[in-house]
Amino acid sequence: MNPPLSSVLPPLIFGTATFNSQYNKDPLALPTTTLVERALKLGIRAFDTSPYYGPAEELLGRALDSDLVRLQFLRESYFLVTKVGRIAASSFDYTPAWIRHSVRRSLKRLHTDYLDLIYCHDVEFVTPNEVLIAVQELRRIRDTDKSIKYIGISGYPVNVLADLATMILQETGEPLDAVMSYANFTLQNTRLLTEGVPRLLEAGVDVVPNASLLGMGLLRKDGIPVGGMGDWHPAPNGLREAIHTAGTWAEMQGEKLEVVAIRFGLETWMREGKAVGTSVDPLHIEDDPDCPTKAKYGVSVIGVSKIEELDETLRIWRSVLDGLADEDLEQETGAMTPRDALTDHEWSLRRRQSIRAQAKGITSLMGEWVDYAWASPGKGFVNERRIFGAVDEVEEVEPHETPDALLTPPTEAADDDMDEVMEDPDCQI
Repeated sequence: MNPPLSSVLPPLIFGTATFNSQYNKDPLALPTTTLVERALKLGIRAFDTSPYYGPAEELLGRALDSDLVRLQFLRESYFLVTKVGRIAASSFDYTPAWIRHSVRRSLKRLHTDYLDLIYCHDVEFVTPNEVLIAVQELRRIRDTDKSIKYIGISGYPVNVLADLATMILQETGEPLDAVMSYANFTLQNTRLLTEGVPRLLEAGVDVVPNASLLGMGLLRKDGIPVGGMGDWHPAPNGLREAIHTAGTWAEMQGEKLEVVAIRFGLETWMREGKAVGTSVDPLHIEDDPDCPTKAKYGVSVIGVSKIEELDETLRIWRSVLDGLADEDLEQETGAMTPRDALTDHEWSLRRRQSIRAQAKGITSLMGEWVDYAWASPGKGFVNERRIFGAVDEVEEVEPHETPDALLTPPTEAADDDMDEVMEDPDCQI
């Protein structure tokens, strides 16, 4: 029997959906192997991917099969997370035959003989019975050939995720190991905490990772990015206008909306999500007396496309950890830098207080749009999958269409505006 997921899953997960043409014009040109190698060197010990993310699984697998990784990092030293069930934007297959096929394919692509955690991908797009059948098949695989260790579900609507987690517990007598939601714990929407966590705890769910801290690009001062697939974001105009007003206000305070949103998401979920978090030491810094240990931390999924973004994200992460080391110490808020006479710890504490003040101001400007959640799936959605079950290898991957249906977002770190954030030496994060 495997130990509880909350005792082995690292609190920071490297998401690889940025290794995809939906978020990068040419994902094959990204320095994916270098990114993965550097992430491991810097202490990241978990990677999240999906067959739905274009070439992401294969690119991650190639990186993990590099000489450097194979020689310096045992397979047992890092977590691999992938998904099953979603094939394309409007194509889903949760049948046992396809689940088996998808698992075998992921094992091959990722150059491994076991997967640490598998989610049923975007469960709101299929029926509860289909989810139940898929979970049961994944558990059968787990119990027979040991190629899977932990099983969960992922999706957007908090109530649907909680309903399904409850149903699975009632029908099988065994709770899910993990439930991952996205865009539901941000500056704009905290339903994952207020509505999701209590019900998921009741359903026995062990870990609830939080993804998409910018709400699929919504929380940017310049608005939602419109790329090759057009303006696909489901946010209504009223919400977009409220976010724009909040972003303008933040800029007047010397901040950038996306900076506040990212730090708020990482820092607040680490603290507020600890009931459904992990006890693994952050970044495995076990010998640093200034880094908190022996506690539980909410789990977050990040995503980057550049080395600079990775380095900066981990600098933010360490500052967040440092600021959490002394929750009771109150500091004055306001602009500051980590220079002058301040120690790194003092700066982290003050930055934490500054972000809290900025977050409060931003959310007050959103008014009625606080905790608004859009519909997923959208009106009129139809599963376009027509042939269910395993297929020949030559037919195994359906074309990744430009989605009209709601996408599960990897991250917003690849946006042009985030490049500006990462490259600005005066930007406080």
